[in-house]
Amino acid sequence: MSYLGPQTIIEKKRQFLLPCSYHFYQDPPQLVRGSMQYLYDHTGKQYLDCFAGVSVMNCGHSNPEILHTTLKQMEILQHTTTIYLTEPIVDLGERLADYLPGNLTRSFFCMSGSEANEGALLLAKKVTGKTGLIGLEGGLSGRTHLTMSLTGIPMWRTMDDPSPNTFLAEGYAKHSNETAEAAMERSLASIRSILEANPKGIAAVICEPIQGNGGIQVPHVRYFKRLKAILQEFDALLIIDEVQTGYGRTGKNFAIEHFDIVPDILTSAKALGNGVPIAAFSTTDEIAASFTSPSASTLGGNPVSAANSLAVLNYLEAHQCKERAANLGKLLLEKLTALKETYSIISDVRGIGLMVGVEIRTPEGLPAPEAVDRILERMKDAGFLIGKNGIDRNVLAFQPPLVVTKSDILNMLDALASALQEERAE
Repeated sequence: MSYLGPQTIIEKKRQFLLPCSYHFYQDPPQLVRGSMQYLYDHTGKQYLDCFAGVSVMNCGHSNPEILHTTLKQMEILQHTTTIYLTEPIVDLGERLADYLPGNLTRSFFCMSGSEANEGALLLAKKVTGKTGLIGLEGGLSGRTHLTMSLTGIPMWRTMDDPSPNTFLAEGYAKHSNETAEAAMERSLASIRSILEANPKGIAAVICEPIQGNGGIQVPHVRYFKRLKAILQEFDALLIIDEVQTGYGRTGKNFAIEHFDIVPDILTSAKALGNGVPIAAFSTTDEIAASFTSPSASTLGGNPVSAANSLAVLNYLEAHQCKERAANLGKLLLEKLTALKETYSIISDVRGIGLMVGVEIRTPEGLPAPEAVDRILERMKDAGFLIGKNGIDRNVLAFQPPLVVTKSDILNMLDALASALQEERAE
């Protein structure tokens, strides 16, 4: 088979796509095939995917067990809208009610994390009768105008013209030489001050249980219990965004389960479809009862995406993917922490399960995004695709498919050690 090749694709992107569409690497490969934890380029070279399409491919690329169900549904009934009755969407709703934490049993299916967060925010305003919304610095809520207004990462806000009645509180990421507990107190005090300034106006706080694009930031273990108690004082809701963290990635069905609370509304996407677009916002019977105005998503929860997502949930359970994420995540965190002792360029290692970040800084303690790009380039050349994120784009992101093996991780770590050694030698 003949392929366009990387340079022709770049030229066509420049000609036909909006210029906001960027790509990784100075010398990027053209990816043409995927198989479970591996990707292949136009030359046939194999790469271990350590980013999973930003936490999408939890069950692996072109997983044959899942595709069998998906393709079969495509042959039978590909699409109708929710105006008509079909079985897959209600089967998925029932299955998801069992999979979700606590008493979250009602879901609305849509197409993307941005759309799910937008729907959750609308639901919170409708049930509370309030209009104010709070996001966190370092958080990423989406690319719609409202969700960008609640995004606390400057590069993802696009324009600084936030929607009315949206507020950004301080995030829970640690500042320099700050403890996790001090970061928690600072963030909660910031949220409380916004609530006190708007005692009858805040409908909800939306936040991630682990900030993905913010640099794999993990809050203090008591953060969400404290936050929910504060919100209850002001009759405001807690929306937890599990778009990156859901479906086994952190060793639990959802990352919020590590913090022993159940949110009022939970949003999810990405790994629910394992590459097929689908998203959901889910809530309790009581909160759902307020949403009676007509609403629909033309493509959300269509027969193919719903059947596919059912196969995803079944695969995650049958293959004990969350248990694999917990066990392999401990190994990954341990080995990366050991590398930190050897390479001073690593300033921090953090994460839960197979969602781990490695922060890279200069000897002077400054963010080192250029070093991150060089490390990513070397890892790509060695056959490993690593992500990057963080406010300053100086965090290596390790979020592989949950089907990754121990030997895959050890091979990747050997390559990373070599890449870090090369960086130190420069």
